[in-house]
Amino acid sequence: MILAAVFGAVIGLALGSLGAGGAVLAVPALVYGVGLPLRIAIPTSLAVVAVSALGGLLPRARRARVRWPIAAVFAVAGAPAAFGGTALGQLLPQRWLLLAFAALMAVVALRMLRSGEERGGACRTVEGGIDWRSCLPKSIGAGALVGVLTGLFGVGGGFVVVPALTTLLGVGSQAAVATSLVVVSANSTVGLVAHAGAVQLDYGLLGVFAGTALVVSVLAGTLTARLPARLVREWFARVVLTVAAGVALAAVFAPSALGG
Repeated sequence: MILAAVFGAVIGLALGSLGAGGAVLAVPALVYGVGLPLRIAIPTSLAVVAVSALGGLLPRARRARVRWPIAAVFAVAGAPAAFGGTALGQLLPQRWLLLAFAALMAVVALRMLRSGEERGGACRTVEGGIDWRSCLPKSIGAGALVGVLTGLFGVGGGFVVVPALTTLLGVGSQAAVATSLVVVSANSTVGLVAHAGAVQLDYGLLGVFAGTALVVSVLAGTLTARLPARLVREWFARVVLTVAAGVALAAVFAPSALGG
């Protein structure tokens, strides 16, 4: 339970302050830190991520920055894709699924290390709005990708949502974080529903993990303006890279740790 609380705090810090990336540690933490089978770790991760993402939205200033129409597009596109990702995950051997997850973790970490204040806005109009006619298909595609990743790996997908919002739609960093949290929570909830009935969750463990993540996420969301976001992002990315290497090695040399 102590390990669950520690991992929950780290995930809550990442989601509350960065709006992305925290969920990638949940599954390996549950599998190798707590000892859950992968098939149970994925829906447990989804529950933790959904709760902690909502926690990051509790501060009123954070909620005010949410771009609700954009969040709706991503969430609606991601919902059916989450069911598809869940079905795909049930067809894959757990060892290969975890190896793919390790590769995803590495991509997320490298993306976080390279990211800065991105204000591309390929879909921005001259007046500062969004040209939905040209960018709606891209937004739907990004939302669907997030949904597949959510159902397949038990992650929220904020590491896709945040750069899509900043570089594609030209949303400012704080608004992108807030909007990402809405999408992450929605997709994680749908992914959890897709897994419902397939496994029996450990609700005591879930309560400790999710409760700690929620509290830390709320605190991080409240203090986000004071936190050195770049330092947090770089530190967290290095942790994710290290864990990704460990997950890959464990999946190859210790597959029995995945459980039944």
